[in-house]
Amino acid sequence: MKNPKKESIYTILIILGVFVLILSTFWYLSPTLTVSPRQINLTQPSRSGNTANAYKLEKFRTEKEFREYLTKSAAASVGSALMIPSMGIQRMESSNGIAFKQGVPGADSENLSVTDRFSQTNVQVQGVDEPDILKSDGKELFFSSPQRLYQSSPVRMMEDIEPQTEIAPVESMPPIRSYAGTLAIKAFPPASLKVDGTIDKSGDLLLTENILVIFSGNKIIGYNVSDPVNPSPKWTLDLKDNSQVVTARLFRNNIYVVQMKNIDTYHPCPLDILSGPKGDLAIPCQNIYHPIMAAPIDVTYTALVINPDSGAVTKTVSFVGSSSSSATYMSKNSLYSTYYYPGDYVEFFYSFFSENKDLFGNEVIDRLGKLRAYDLSPATKTTELYVILEQYMGSLGSDERLKSENELTNRLNSYSKNHKRELDGTGIIKIDLNSFNVTANGSVPGRLLNQFSLDEYNDNLRVATTVGGAFFGGGAGGNTESANDVYVLNKSLSVIGKITDLGLTERIYSARFVEDKAFVVTFRQTDPFYVLDLSDPRNPKMSGELKIPGFSSYLHPISKDLVLGVGQESGKVKLSLFDVSNPSNPIERDKYNIDDYWSEVQSTHHAFQIDKKFSVFFLPGGKGGYIFSYSGGKIELTKAISNITARRALYINNYFYVVGDNKIVVLNEADWEKVNELDLQNY
Repeated sequence: MKNPKKESIYTILIILGVFVLILSTFWYLSPTLTVSPRQINLTQPSRSGNTANAYKLEKFRTEKEFREYLTKSAAASVGSALMIPSMGIQRMESSNGIAFKQGVPGADSENLSVTDRFSQTNVQVQGVDEPDILKSDGKELFFSSPQRLYQSSPVRMMEDIEPQTEIAPVESMPPIRSYAGTLAIKAFPPASLKVDGTIDKSGDLLLTENILVIFSGNKIIGYNVSDPVNPSPKWTLDLKDNSQVVTARLFRNNIYVVQMKNIDTYHPCPLDILSGPKGDLAIPCQNIYHPIMAAPIDVTYTALVINPDSGAVTKTVSFVGSSSSSATYMSKNSLYSTYYYPGDYVEFFYSFFSENKDLFGNEVIDRLGKLRAYDLSPATKTTELYVILEQYMGSLGSDERLKSENELTNRLNSYSKNHKRELDGTGIIKIDLNSFNVTANGSVPGRLLNQFSLDEYNDNLRVATTVGGAFFGGGAGGNTESANDVYVLNKSLSVIGKITDLGLTERIYSARFVEDKAFVVTFRQTDPFYVLDLSDPRNPKMSGELKIPGFSSYLHPISKDLVLGVGQESGKVKLSLFDVSNPSNPIERDKYNIDDYWSEVQSTHHAFQIDKKFSVFFLPGGKGGYIFSYSGGKIELTKAISNITARRALYINNYFYVVGDNKIVVLNEADWEKVNELDLQNY
C-alpha cells in the first residue's frame, strides 16, 4: 500500500531536487590562467554567505593538500562526459579580404611565377592563427589527408532543437575519419599541381615560416619543410599518459598550447606533462592553482608557450578544472579564459522562502539562513537542503502538503522569471600575453555559446550570454524563462553597459561582433536576427530585429552592410544574406537553400572561405563543394563541384583550390572553368 505522506514529500522534493541536482552536477571551474601571487581574489556577483571564497585562487602547498581537496570536491563523479574547452583565438578578415597585398593583377594578366595573394584559415581575430587540416604559404599546400570511413548508422543532427519547432530534426551521415598522413602539395602555378612529399603523421596543422607543426594524437611534432619533397622532423614533444592537447594557437611566432590531463586521485602531483628536447617537464604541486572552496574537478590544465623553431617550452601555467565546456578568446594583447559557475542555490531558495514565508515558515528560513553561512561544498549544502525540506514536509498534514505543492510550483515559476540571472554565471579572467599574468577578473550572468560570444574592441570586452532555461525539471516544476544578454566590460572587467532580455524563451545560436556593432541570432521556432549598437559602451542598444524561419549557426561579415548567415531551414542548409545598412530595420536581402542536409561550416568556421576580390564564398556540403557569388546583394550558385568529398578551399592569386579527401580541383576565377585536378586517393 502506498504511503501518501511519503509520496507527497517526494513530489515536492522533485520540484526542488531536479533544480538542485542540475546545479550541483554542473558546478565546475574550467581553465583559469594565472601566474602571480599565491592567492587571487576573483570578483563574482554579490551574494551572501562564504561562497565568494569559491572564486579565490591559491596554489596547493603539498600533494596531501591536493588529495584532501579532491576528497572535498568529489571530483571523480563530475565531468565524465568530455566536452573540451575551445580556445577561441581566431582571426577576422580585413576589410580588403583575407591576407592579400594591394594592386592584385587581373586573372587575364597575372604573372604565374609570382604569388601576389593567397588566403589562409578562416579565423576570428586577424593576426592570430589556429590549427586546421589545411595550411599554405602561397606556393605549397599542406593537407592532413584522411581515409574516409562511415558510421554504420545515421547520427541525429540538430538534436538540441525543441520538439515543437517547425524544423524537424534530420538524419545525416557525417563521416568518421582515420587519418593516413599529411601531404605536401605543389600548388602554384596550377599547371604544376602535384604531391611533393608525404609525412606519416596527421592531425591539425600550424605553419610558421619553414616549420610545419602537426598535432598528432599524443605528440606535437615540428617538421622542417623548407624542402617539401623531403620534410624532416625537427623536434617532438610527447604528452604523458592520460594527457591530450585541448587546443593550440600561433601568434607572434609563439605557439600557445592548452594541455589537459586526467587527475590521478592517489598521486595528483607533480604533474608529468610531457617529454621534449630539453627532457621531461613536470609541474610541482606548489605551481598548481585551485579555487579555495572545493569545486568539482576531474582534470588539470597546463598552458604552454612553445618556440616553434626548437620545440622548447618557455612558459607554463597550471590549474585544476573540469573537462566540461568553457571558452577562451585571445586578442592581440590578452587571453580571456572563461569558466561557468552555477548560482548559489541555497541563497536562491533562502531568498525565495523569505519572500514567501507562508509556504515554509520561519523555522525553515532560519535553518536555511544558518546553512547559507557555512563554509561547505555545494554537494554538502545540497544534502543539508534536502534534509531541512524533507523534515518540514513530513511534519505537515495531507491538506497542508497538497496546498504547499501547488503553491510552490506556481510561485517558483513566478520568482524565477525575476531572478533567473542568479541561477548561473560565467567568470572571466584576463591574462596579459607578454607577462602571462592575470591582470583582471570579472563575471557576467548566464552561459556562453562559444568563442564568438567574446570580443575585445577599444579596450572593452563584449560578451553574449544565455540566461535561464529549464532548471526545475520541465513538467514537474516548470521552466525559468530563458533570455539572452550582451554585456560590455571595461579593461578591469567591470560591467559598464548591458542589453538584456533578447529572444525570450530562446537561446543564442550564433553571435558576431564587428567593431561597434554586434549581430546575435537566437532560436526556438523562428530565427530572430538582432542588430546591436555598441558605439556607446556605457549605453548599448538593440537597434533592430528580424524574424525569419530557420536559424543561422555561423555569421560572417561580408561587408560593412552585409552579414552572411549559414544554418538550417526545414532540414536543409540555408544561406541568408542580411542587409544591416539600416540597423533599425535589418532585412533578409536574399536567401538560398542548398539541397544538402549538412555543411561542415555548421560545426567549424574553418571550412568557410571567402574571396572578396571576386565577391564569392565557399562552403563544403555532404554532396560536394559550393561556390556562391554575393555580388549585388544576391546569393547565386556560381559553381558546384560534384564527386568530391569537399573539406576546405583557398585561393592563390586568381585561382581557387577546392580541397577534398579524394582530390583537389583548381578553378580559374575569371570564368570558373577547371584548369587542373589532382587525384589524392592513392596517397
